[in-house]
Amino acid sequence: MSPRTAEHMTWHQAHHAVDGVMVHPSDGEAWKRFNSVHPHFSAESRNVRLGLCTDGFNPFGSFAAPYSCWPVILTVYNLPPGMCMSMKRLMNNKKRLMTSFTK
Repeated sequence: MSPRTAEHMTWHQAHHAVDGVMVHPSDGEAWKRFNSVHPHFSAESRNVRLGLCTDGFNPFGSFAAPYSCWPVILTVYNLPPGMCMSMKRLMNNKKRLMTSFTK
């Protein structure tokens, strides 16, 4: 990780949420619940919090095929919203994903 990115990894600790407005996962109830259940982990703001999601699809449109593709996207939630949700910071971005199917 670059030093410029590393300085943003504790952003979620200093961020102050506005009531009723969710701009980052740290504003949500799940984040707060995780902090209360795992106080030892949440005490250190540099601990990395990751989000993992996947969605199955068939890239060739034939549902009779015996296989499917499951892209996996890993997101670093420690970063500010503009950084953690950018295509550059996602661990598997669309360009690389689609390029792998066309070769």
